[in-house]
Parts: sequence; structure tokens; C-alpha cells
Amino acid sequence: MESKPFCWILLSFLTLSCFVAQTHGNKQVQAYHVNESNVYPQEGLKEKDRIERLPGQPHVNFSQYGGYVTVNNSAGRALYYYFVEAQHSKDSLPLLLWLTGGPGCSSLAGALLEVGPFRVLSDGKSLFEDIFSWNYAANVLFLESPVGVGFSYSNTTSDYDNNGDRRTARDNYVFLLNWLERFPEYKNRDFYIAGESYAGHFVPQLAHTILYHNKKANKTIIDLKGIIIGNAVINYETDQRGMYDYLWTHAIISDQDVYQIHKYCNFSSSASPESRECNATIDAVQNYFNYFNVYNIYAPLCFSPNLTAQPKNASILNFDPCSLGYLHAYLNRPDVQEALHANVTKLTYDWELCNDAIFQTWKDSPSTVIPLLRELMTSGHRVWIYSGDIDARVPVTSTKYSINKMKLPVKTAWHPWFLSGEVGGFTQVYEGDLTFATVRGAGHQVPAYQPARAFSLIKHFLDGTPLPNTN
Repeated sequence: MESKPFCWILLSFLTLSCFVAQTHGNKQVQAYHVNESNVYPQEGLKEKDRIERLPGQPHVNFSQYGGYVTVNNSAGRALYYYFVEAQHSKDSLPLLLWLTGGPGCSSLAGALLEVGPFRVLSDGKSLFEDIFSWNYAANVLFLESPVGVGFSYSNTTSDYDNNGDRRTARDNYVFLLNWLERFPEYKNRDFYIAGESYAGHFVPQLAHTILYHNKKANKTIIDLKGIIIGNAVINYETDQRGMYDYLWTHAIISDQDVYQIHKYCNFSSSASPESRECNATIDAVQNYFNYFNVYNIYAPLCFSPNLTAQPKNASILNFDPCSLGYLHAYLNRPDVQEALHANVTKLTYDWELCNDAIFQTWKDSPSTVIPLLRELMTSGHRVWIYSGDIDARVPVTSTKYSINKMKLPVKTAWHPWFLSGEVGGFTQVYEGDLTFATVRGAGHQVPAYQPARAFSLIKHFLDGTPLPNTN
């Protein structure tokens, strides 16, 4: 079957959280050797990156930074980052890196739509505070990766056509080494990696690369403590099978559709090209995606995409389906880019949520990251996987099928977890420190739809405490 990207198309020009549904065999990411020549002088760059104030921003009591980190000097390859220090206790709270998936989608969407301190109002030029921002629990670093995503760029044209899992893991690691030279106060800080969707690949691959270089150097270069991934691409076969089973059990596709898929489709990485019957059924099912939001099957659609002269009343607890348009307008304002220290080379294209060309030309994508998750568990690192339970693109069924494939003994049986007297979701803990949790009422971008529950989740993850089992 021809691989096809599945994207949530909004207003015909915006996409969010796409990922390439394809496989290139079981070969795992190999950690590239990184030596001292990959670390460049950083003196004085931290203060140059300080953001005094973003346009339309409310007053805050924390510092924020934005700028570029060169990851390949000869190619002129540079990744853009945005960093917000913790709202309190910044000197003791951990450092958390957020990666958005795609491949080819921007982590600035994570910052301004999901887990950062601000959201964009409907005028496209004002911000309001996110009271459930993850920088109440950590110092949070957002990275636009790989090159070609958002404001990240290269002076070498061929770089844009040579993205893949392997180079992304290496560039992200080189970014961290250089960023920590720029911000040396975080060098010995507890470090965690979070992400969603195709970052189910990026997060464990970067973690694997960190562990490889720590072991090679026989010292702790980066003090990785754990990873957390949401609605994550983990294992191609179970991801695909789980998606169609979810669509069927939620009355989106017919009994005949799922029967045809079960009979004719084989999503195994070793399988021959899919049959004509499989392709025909999947093409028919994909047509349904034109009529609802596959990333949140119960979410309203955006029917009034235009910006407003005066900002509409907004609530963090009630996600506005037109928010993507507000974000697009805001990040393409020259004054915003100047404040962010972004687009310094004057790119010939706008900032976009996702770069279609990246996932269309993606070079390598192993069919599974399960061996990397096992490696992290074996080495004693915390691994959490969460799932918004009304996402149909990488649904809870896919994640459960993938975890079941690991055949792990259960340590703490399936039970509800609570927040403010309500069920926040359900959770199960496995031997080896793997926690799986659902987030009730959340779509693919969990913190966008359920910010309070997402914050409870990240707080317990960072604290290393179980989700509360009483109300």
C-alpha cells in the first residue's frame, strides 16, 4: 500500500500533528558519534536570546528566551528554540524538552496551543495566560526540529530533502550539547523529554542517543531521568490496526469496512504490498476524515476562521477550534518574529504549523521503537505513555495493542485516576517502571483539550508519584 500522510487540514492551509504512515523495516536508530568539534562557542549568546516581552503578552514573573543553535557549522544548519523558565523555583525544578511530531510539525504549536505559558487570542496579536502551563512544574524547552520545521533552517539546500529519524536524533542531541553550553546552569539538572504523535519516535531515539554518549564517555553528560509520550507512534502494525478498530468501535466505519480491513490488510513491516481490496477499503475510510476532526472525534469544527478586530473572550478550559489560525497569524507578524529572535535570515516562506515537504521526503522511519522503550526501562529510566481517549489518529486502542506487544507483567492493575473529584482517566503500571494513562475527554493534542488533566499528568510524572487513585 502506498504510504500516505494523514493530516488534520484546517482552513485549507494549516495542518497539525501529521505523521507519515509508513515503514522502512525494523532497523533501529544508531546513535551517531558526536565529538568536541560539534560543540561551538556560546559565550554571550544567552543574553542575546533573552526575550524582554512578546507582543500582546500579559505580565509574567519568569524569564523567556528564543534563538538559534547551530548543529552543523559547515552546512549552516540551525535549529530554533523557545525556552521558558519555571514560574517558581527555577533553580531546583527539572529541565523538560518538548518535541512535536509530524514529522515536520512545529513545537511552537506545543508552546502556544498546548503546554506553554500563553495562548493566542482571536485577534491574532494578543496573548492570554495558560494557568496550566507546564512551566509551573519545570523549566520547559521547545525545539523546532528537524531543519525546515518552523523557523529552523539550513544554508545547504539539500538538507531539506535529507531529513529522517537518524539525522533528527543526532541533530537534536547536538542541539542539546550546545544549548547546555549556552545555559550552563542546567548542565547537571534532572532532564526529561516529552512529546506527542510522531515524537513517539523522536523522544526515545533522542533518549537512546543520550544514553549511548553517556556510556561512551563513562560519565553523565546529560542527566536523563525519563520520557513521556502522548498518542504516540510506537509500532506501525499495531498503530494501524488499532486505528481502524477504534474507528469501528466508535461507529465511524462500518462492520463491512472493518471486516475488509481485518481480512485483506496486513500491516506487518515484512508484508508484501497491500492487496487491491485493502487499498480500496482504506481509501474509502479516509474519505470519512473530510467530515470530522480525526484528532478529536467529538470536537467542533472551525466555521469562522477570520481574525476578529477585538479578541473574543477565551478560556483555557474551552479549546477554540479556530486557534490554529490565530497562531499562524501571530507567528507571522514581523514584530513577533523580532521579539522571538526568529526568522533572522528572512526565510522565503511563512512560518507554518507543519511542513508538508518534510514528511513527503522523509528518509528513514523504523517500524517500531519498542526496543528503545525496553532499553530505557532496563536502564532504570521512567517511561510514561499517555493517550487522549477521543483521538482516532493514534488512538488508545493502538497504544494498548503496542504495549501489549511488549508482554510486560502488570505491577498495578487498571484503575481510574482522579482530579478535582472527577475521573481524569484510567491507568495501569507495568513492571520496569512503565506507566500507561488515558486522559478522559482529550484528543490527539491532550493539553489543548484537557489542560488541567494534562498538567496533573505531567506533575505526577516529574515527581515520580502515581496518579491519584481516590477522589
